Amino acid sequence: MIRTKIFKTVLITTSALALASCGGNDAADSTSVVLHRGNNAEPLSLDPHKASGTWENNIIGDMFLGLFTDDPDGAPIPGMAESWEVSEDGLTWTFTLREAVWSDGERVTAGDFVFAWQRIATPTTGAQYVSLLYPIAGIEEASTGAAEPSTIGVRAIDDRTLEVQLVNPAPYLPGLLTHYTTFPLPQHVVEVYGDEWVRPGNMVSNGAYTLEDWRTNNYVHLVRNENFYDDANVCIDDVYFYPTVDNSAAGRRVRNGELDLNMEFPGQQMEFLRREIPDYVRVNPFMGTIYFSINTTIEQFDDANVRNALGMAIDRDFIANEILRAGQQPAYSMIPPGVANYPGGVEAEWADIPVEQRRGMARELLEAAGYGPDNPFEFEYTYRATGDNPRIAPVVQNDWSAIADWVQPELIVNDTQIHYDNLRASDFQVADGGWIADYNDPYNFLFLGEYRSVPMNYARYNNPEFDSLVTEANRELDLELRGRMMAEAEQMMIDDMPIIPIVFYVNKNLVNPRITGWEDNLTNIHRSRFLCFADLEETAATDE
Repeated sequence: MIRTKIFKTVLITTSALALASCGGNDAADSTSVVLHRGNNAEPLSLDPHKASGTWENNIIGDMFLGLFTDDPDGAPIPGMAESWEVSEDGLTWTFTLREAVWSDGERVTAGDFVFAWQRIATPTTGAQYVSLLYPIAGIEEASTGAAEPSTIGVRAIDDRTLEVQLVNPAPYLPGLLTHYTTFPLPQHVVEVYGDEWVRPGNMVSNGAYTLEDWRTNNYVHLVRNENFYDDANVCIDDVYFYPTVDNSAAGRRVRNGELDLNMEFPGQQMEFLRREIPDYVRVNPFMGTIYFSINTTIEQFDDANVRNALGMAIDRDFIANEILRAGQQPAYSMIPPGVANYPGGVEAEWADIPVEQRRGMARELLEAAGYGPDNPFEFEYTYRATGDNPRIAPVVQNDWSAIADWVQPELIVNDTQIHYDNLRASDFQVADGGWIADYNDPYNFLFLGEYRSVPMNYARYNNPEFDSLVTEANRELDLELRGRMMAEAEQMMIDDMPIIPIVFYVNKNLVNPRITGWEDNLTNIHRSRFLCFADLEETAATDE
């Protein structure tokens, strides 16, 4: 699709009305092509090194471009990388960068990647997601203070040539390099403004959009970056991201034309929405898992039998079919079906036992651990205030209470950002959470169990045998053998039960049928640069 002048001259009445109702009409030209996106939660940060949520990824990935990026199908395609070569042993990748500039006109260079990756590896940056980059040589050592950031395995051979050294072969590297932790940063801006570089007016970006405004708990407003190398193929001029914590309310805003899309809806409303706005409802498999973390650093939970007791008692079929009701599948493993280079077949050894019988087994395990009427098993279960989580919480509370009347879980609800801050800080007992894969490979799930991945390893699971097996698997060039080794490691973690898998996610989106370029995909990543409106494309085609 080639951008023509028609996109700037057509009055977008629907979006203009929506913009006025959302309180941002002063920020966009009434002739702009405007997209209003519901985005689940308020971003904690738009700094690629300080973000950690999918809702932040949606915004950051519109503004910045890594060596690879996400195509409409969610697959990795070249971004800043024009071409690349891989050494025979798979440990050295050499990238040639495309000619591109930042939104302020300064050239994007290989040095901007080196600067960014050294920054994320610097302990004082406080990048809680840095463990995702441990496959890159030296980043683990630098991030833990054992080496200088300047020693990591990344160097600029010249302005357009970037060399990356890996610890082990990484067939998933193109997918990893779509993630915001790997994006370049504008060194000339960050060095001037420090942490304030992400403020509107300071931030510059190399992607399709730049930051225009950020009104906390209201919206983030992006505008087209006319210096983007592929700007000729961008349709949308202005993108507004709204923190739609209340998905029922967000659904009403979609039906009323105030939002063009929302990235979630309550599963119990599926039948209603398919009846009222059938062309808006988009449901498909998702590469993610809802799971509970158990804080293994607390003496109460340092026994795998106690942790298994909690896992046994949960009726996942009821949660999937009666609470979520959108095609989610009960999960007895962490890694969902369909992940590349993985044989699957992992599950808790008690998965096929009826839940009532499992609760009896759970009671016996807890009694053997010393709990009973004279020593109640009391603990806190903390959950997020968003989505279906408040509906799941009383269900699992009842499931645990059904083990015995001396099992006494207390429910605590938190805002999503506070909740994840507490998880990373190990300030919880049992807590809900979700993991959406950053790239299509089993390691992106299993790294959450490696002790070196703390704080993303919320449970503080510490099993050197597990860590060693995952490390050994990552050194294996035979992908089939590597997959079997990964499955053996996952089975080890599931047997230890530091996390309790609950269900495998599905994508649940409401998308106005006017929108084109939206492709349902496993990652549920939909970059605004690929989206447009059908009536605009039709008008443009007629005009041509």
